[in-house]
Amino acid sequence: MTLQLDPRRVAMLREMGLQLLPPIAPPAAQAAVEPSAPPASLAAAAAPVARPVADASAAAPAPVAVVPPGAIASLDWAGLQAAVQDCRACGLCESRRNAVFGTGPATAEWLIVGEAPDEDADAAGEPFVGQDGQLLDNMLRSLGLDRRRNAYVANVLRCRPPGGRNPEPAELAQCEPFLRRQVELLQPRIILAMGRFAVQSLLQTTEPIGRLRGRVHRYHDVPLVVTFHPAYLLRNQPDKAKAWADLCLAMDLLEGRVAG
Repeated sequence: MTLQLDPRRVAMLREMGLQLLPPIAPPAAQAAVEPSAPPASLAAAAAPVARPVADASAAAPAPVAVVPPGAIASLDWAGLQAAVQDCRACGLCESRRNAVFGTGPATAEWLIVGEAPDEDADAAGEPFVGQDGQLLDNMLRSLGLDRRRNAYVANVLRCRPPGGRNPEPAELAQCEPFLRRQVELLQPRIILAMGRFAVQSLLQTTEPIGRLRGRVHRYHDVPLVVTFHPAYLLRNQPDKAKAWADLCLAMDLLEGRVAG
């Protein structure tokens, strides 16, 4: 059976800058077979210029947690946000400019989870504000979503690793209680995990994204769909077709067309 594009899906494709193709196989089939004719890429965007960040870790005092991990589970929204802003539980607090809590309404049904703040997010105190953020906004818009209205955007790591290096397992583990409490308070209907570190941290796995796409996972009983990080898609234009298939799976799941 093929998936017929209704007028709303046609609008979604146009919003992402994708050309219409013959009927797309349903997500269940896409788990085993990749799209044979990928849509046209979205307009490429130049990556932001990296600027060096001073290493402020030298001679820094030993970091201390303001809120014990066990106490995070009892925080309300304001308390959780304050705990993230004041957190000194790992060395990342010494080099950050801002801890990045997240953006969006606390009633959002969609939770979008990325990896770690980049330099732009660290400066703004908000996730996904550079070129990757522009692509993310286009992807959300293709689903009728907006981070200011009906989607919440956060990261698994709340502080930028120095120099934009990869997050370390201990850092991800230290931040996980914050995200878990955010999920408990938000009560989203679906989570869209974007990027290897977000996916592997949420699902507690070392499996690559390619083996996790195309099926429904769960994070603390919330359905979760895996896709690529927008920054990766900016560098790998052909995989935007796969990301489109992931978005279709997420929407079909939320609207009851596939089982979760």
